Amino acid sequence: MRVALHTKVRGDRVAEYESAHREVPEELTAAIRAAGATSWTIWRSGTDLFHVLECEDYARLLAELDRLPVNVAWQARMAQLLDVVHDYSDEGADAGLPVVWELP
Repeated sequence: MRVALHTKVRGDRVAEYESAHREVPEELTAAIRAAGATSWTIWRSGTDLFHVLECEDYARLLAELDRLPVNVAWQARMAQLLDVVHDYSDEGADAGLPVVWELP
């Protein structure tokens, strides 16, 4: 399945956010893949961040990562940089952006 998300970086933390993503821990990327993700891309427009990820089951991915120490530490770091964070709760599985149109 493909999931699109919207988060928002704090205006004064953009450089730090981008720097952090140049050095995502290998343990975290391995955990994301093990939880079923096959790709994850983040685009930035100003302070708006748009994520597109492909995974087998988004709710399962969130559940597997929610309490994983490497992800908990990463999310704590991101919480300092973001105004709108990625929601790893049960409700977060329904927080994807709705599809409006796709090129047939």
